Amino acid sequence: MTAALSAHELIARHRSTLDQALEAIRTRAYWSPHPEHPKAYGENGSLDAAAGKAAFDALLGSRLDLGQPGTDGWVGDEASPYGIDLGVTYPHADLDVLLPAMKAGQRAWRDAGAEQRAVVCLEILRRISDRTHEFAHAVMHTSGQAFMMAFQAGGPHAQDRGLEAVAYAYVEQVRTPDNAEWTKPQGKRDPLAMNKQFTPVPRGIALMIGCNTFPTWNGYPGLFASLATGNAVLVKPHPRAVLPLALTVQVAREVLAEAGFDPNLVALAAERPGEGIAKTLALRPEIRIIDYTGSTEFGDWLEANARQAQVYTEKAGVNTVVVHSTSDYKGMLSNLAFSLSLYSGQMCTTPQNLLVPREGISTDQGPKSYDEVVADLAKSVDGLLGDDARANALLGAIVNPDVKARLEAASGLGEVALASREITNPDFPGAVVRTPVIVKLDGAKPDDEAAYMSECFGPVSFAVAVDSAEDAAELLRRTVREKGAMTVGAYTTDPEVEQAVQEVCLEEAAQLSLNLTGGVYVNQTAAFSDFHGSGGNPAASAALCDGAFVANRFRVVEVRRDA
Repeated sequence: MTAALSAHELIARHRSTLDQALEAIRTRAYWSPHPEHPKAYGENGSLDAAAGKAAFDALLGSRLDLGQPGTDGWVGDEASPYGIDLGVTYPHADLDVLLPAMKAGQRAWRDAGAEQRAVVCLEILRRISDRTHEFAHAVMHTSGQAFMMAFQAGGPHAQDRGLEAVAYAYVEQVRTPDNAEWTKPQGKRDPLAMNKQFTPVPRGIALMIGCNTFPTWNGYPGLFASLATGNAVLVKPHPRAVLPLALTVQVAREVLAEAGFDPNLVALAAERPGEGIAKTLALRPEIRIIDYTGSTEFGDWLEANARQAQVYTEKAGVNTVVVHSTSDYKGMLSNLAFSLSLYSGQMCTTPQNLLVPREGISTDQGPKSYDEVVADLAKSVDGLLGDDARANALLGAIVNPDVKARLEAASGLGEVALASREITNPDFPGAVVRTPVIVKLDGAKPDDEAAYMSECFGPVSFAVAVDSAEDAAELLRRTVREKGAMTVGAYTTDPEVEQAVQEVCLEEAAQLSLNLTGGVYVNQTAAFSDFHGSGGNPAASAALCDGAFVANRFRVVEVRRDA
């Protein structure tokens, strides 16, 4: 193919950004090349708010033709959680045609080398960044996130995670030199001398199975990790959240073609209603890598059955916060209230179980009983969401009927400390918006254990009464070991309790946040600095991002010759 974008041009454009990303993952300091504020867009080719909204509106009711081989029909029936039908249709693929076409471009992509692959990936991310406003509406109307969250999490934060994966992929590939001169002394005889060549080679075609709630944020790490390590990537979106990933595929194909590579290195696998092609694809011999975010049940199935592939899963867990004591009671309540409310609790990092000693806790406002702590937290959530406009901006919309059903059933599990209420969104009357529910449970009652030891994804949390800090630490340990956790939080002023909780998290491989009372929340992680998941407990088999997330997506093949 003729390249409109030369390797030299792309390296000149993006090498400094790659270097800054490499430095950021080394130091773990704050850094991002992607602006978080909507007003930062509109210059140098990027779409401003009005242009982004117009671009999204133009997509509604359209056919998104990606020019893929093997298209045998058109599919798509996405309905926004905000009550509108998107009406976008996507190519449906004949896999026996598409998969061989994807494989055909891998040789040239492999031979391009780690640096060129990295800068092509960065060009894809730059063009996605220029369309952040358009992508934000696509994420909002497939995930139910409120606009600002869809803008930030679906835009710059997702792009950061993609860039982070590219940086890790680059580091692991260049760890071994391309060539080496090897000489071994042989005493009085002539030395043995060899030329050795080392090439990172891809495993094959990677399958990225997207999720409904965070299609770009959860999808980009695996997509870009696989692409940057030389693999072709087949994107299989969640049927309710196709549009953001279809647009991503569109951009990737355009950049690959302009850089002189086969655009079929990235393709979309949209499905007919009820078709369930994820299982079919996962077992295809061409699929050698799988990235998946979603239910534990299907994640476990992938790990057990997709034996020909390297499988990276982010499944589910029961996230826990130990509430023992605090020097900032008001700050603790505010921080927890926000964490429970953000995106209606539809985050894999949202706290579910709050472990509170039944005799109460010590605070800067004096002793607080278990009942007082729970009641005050309920008041804090109520205060945060008391204004409907603010509530809509924080809660977004319930993403699917299953979440709504779990929310409604939760009130029957125990004493309700905070009842959920319905909120009307004046801009989108069809949106289902609900405030969180808090249910009081007793950690000593076997009947209650069935509730708090099961994941209840959505705006549901349990205030679990425990006998002591020691009991809280042991329940935390058992929860993480048996059910997994993406996040753990703890509030304590006691160094011994802090050490006990920290030791549990180190031994069970769970990411811990201590005494958060300001503007950082347990359910938020920053690319280049925080690890999302650990890969060390049942909630996920991988961390976003670390070396292990990328290193097994390629192997190094050696060719040696006598010098």
